[in-house]
Amino acid sequence: MKIVPAIILFTGATLTGLAQTKPGRVNAAAIAAKPLTAADSGMVKQLFFSALREKTVENKKLAAELFNRVLQIDPTNDASMFELANLEKGQNNTPVVQNLLERAVTINPNNEWYWVALAGSYEKTNDIDKLQNVFNELIRLNPDKPDYYYDKANALSIQKRYDEALKMYDKVEELAGVSEDLTLNRQKIYLRQGDVKKAAATLDDLIAANPGQMKYYLMQAEIYNSNGLNDKALAVLQKARVIDPKSGIIHLALADIYREKNNPEASYDELEIAFANPELDIEQKIKIILGYVPKFPEPNARASALELSRILTIAHPAESKAFAMYGDMLLQSEKVPEAKAAYKKAISLDGQAYSVQEQLVRIDLGENDLEAAIKDGETSLSFFPNQAWMNYMVGVAWQQKRDYNKAIGYIKNAISLETQDKDLLSQGYSALGDCYHSLGDHKSSDIAYDKAIEINPGNAFTLNNYAYYLSLRNEQLDKAAQMSKQSNSLQPNTASFEDTYAWILFKQKNYAGAKLWIERSLLHDKGKSPVKTEHYGDILFFLGNTDAAVQNWLKAKAQGGQSPVLERKINEKKYLE
Repeated sequence: MKIVPAIILFTGATLTGLAQTKPGRVNAAAIAAKPLTAADSGMVKQLFFSALREKTVENKKLAAELFNRVLQIDPTNDASMFELANLEKGQNNTPVVQNLLERAVTINPNNEWYWVALAGSYEKTNDIDKLQNVFNELIRLNPDKPDYYYDKANALSIQKRYDEALKMYDKVEELAGVSEDLTLNRQKIYLRQGDVKKAAATLDDLIAANPGQMKYYLMQAEIYNSNGLNDKALAVLQKARVIDPKSGIIHLALADIYREKNNPEASYDELEIAFANPELDIEQKIKIILGYVPKFPEPNARASALELSRILTIAHPAESKAFAMYGDMLLQSEKVPEAKAAYKKAISLDGQAYSVQEQLVRIDLGENDLEAAIKDGETSLSFFPNQAWMNYMVGVAWQQKRDYNKAIGYIKNAISLETQDKDLLSQGYSALGDCYHSLGDHKSSDIAYDKAIEINPGNAFTLNNYAYYLSLRNEQLDKAAQMSKQSNSLQPNTASFEDTYAWILFKQKNYAGAKLWIERSLLHDKGKSPVKTEHYGDILFFLGNTDAAVQNWLKAKAQGGQSPVLERKINEKKYLE
């Protein structure tokens, strides 16, 4: 409803009272009120203006008390009823508001603003039946005001009295001329009546009056398309394209139509044209690119998204998000160097683009470019010191550079900043376990590993590393064996995990079991690890096959094993710690 706000003009005079009747309706028969004495009349006037003064200075409680005193003296004072209704409206006392306004219009049925206020109250409670009478009264009082016919038409439409609503809209047009709101409301009614032809035709006048306004073509095309008439929708959009060939939104709509008509080539061509238009909203373009992501197993989908994101950077060269999206698509296409360049460009355009900075550091770590990871990560942390994942990744970079104390500082920061992300917490404590182990602080290492496993008992890498380090210290071998076995269950056929379990069994002098697991490890080992081959030789030695043990030690040396202990094993033909 387009209820016009009430403008209150008062003379201070009260009118003869009428009998109260049904809410929102007027009784034609007036009932004479008890005449006021001169003293009462003077008191009413004084109280009324005092109430208005208190209302003006926001002393609403006292104002309400004074208006009520007016009504005690003069129960037919409609102006006080109206003022009280406004005060109660501020307190959301809707039933009281309606009662006061219904009494006011009963007493003074020719006050337009009372009816306007009552209409607003009925609208709030969605009392459509009573609204009908209110609009009738408003039209009676001001028959040349189109808003009242418009509001009545809307109410009729809600009641599904469509033909009556259309007649009201005709009256609005007679008084105010054609408007977009009027056209769209008629269109909605025609669609509810199932008359697609009339619904589409409602836009003809708007198009004729505004041939360069593309939204009207789009609206008409949408009516046709949503009702299965995509050929007609296509014709409308093609007409619009001739009028404004640079309209990005028209090309997007054409892309949708062609896609629905199973013409992907034509659809993509329209998208390219639309994406090249810098005036078309970049967010809408990004949403379209993301729509390709679920289809990425298809090479064509990946290629299309990549090209559209490239065009995005040309159309929006100053937008960080354009280059960030291009970087994402390059990364999806395994074009890592190009992706890094795009991400760096995005960061140069917007130093606050944290998510892009995090992605860049992840790439640095993935490429084992530790210097870049530390540089990019610490630059990001200078702006965003409280980002847990960035602290963690910089810590990991320092860990891989074997600066364990620096690594511990960053990783501890990450853990202190994040209390909910179990993935980060588990990995963080696991990394702390690795760092403390490398520093020889076994107590702190064990505490960190236990915490990591408590948070995520299914972290296979943590279970494997903890188990291996315990076996190296020859401590808690039963616990180590249990964790190692669990890691192999969680991630079977992993050569390093199988080697760990074999080594623990070896430490437990279960040489037959150790032989079984080291052979599995060697089967799954793609890197021909000299450590695993050396372990195989150690196990074979304790199984009494010295020749085979020496052969494997020699093989380990040929694979790159260079430890002095390995050399002594070969020369002395026996196992050495």
